[in-house]
Amino acid sequence: MSDVGGEESCPFCEIVDRDDPDAREVYRDEHTVAFFPTEPAALGHTMVIPRLHVPDIWKLDEVTAQQLSVTTLRIAKAIEKSLHPDGLNIIQSNGEAASQSVMHVHIHLVPRDANDRIGRIWPPESNYSETQKDDAWKALRDACRTIGSAATPGARPRRGA
Repeated sequence: MSDVGGEESCPFCEIVDRDDPDAREVYRDEHTVAFFPTEPAALGHTMVIPRLHVPDIWKLDEVTAQQLSVTTLRIAKAIEKSLHPDGLNIIQSNGEAASQSVMHVHIHLVPRDANDRIGRIWPPESNYSETQKDDAWKALRDACRTIGSAATPGARPRRGA
């Protein structure tokens, strides 16, 4: 089973193993699978998953992340070519607080039209103080300094960096 280190009853692993006859699969390669969710937010809403069971982004290795990114780009281009949306949301949620309902990392590609029923996905403004924003910025900046640039293999340095 492709459910390596995961839960025995993962519905996405069932799709990977072709145990779900109702899955509307649109793409499959040796690393990833893309399919329609059972309750799409919009027509053409597609999900991309790794064939390997990984519960969330924090358990995702860089090679699998690269494979997911390549498939996500391929599906985004296919959505644009076939459905001609006005826009596209790419959403990846982790943990219950972020509305992850299936604990198998997945990426949503949601085609958007100007007058669709989804509406805004971010609040128009926040009420965080400048101190709160600075504290979060400093903590994240410090954490990023410890990972170095090796996290992006093959990346070219930016001008002025």
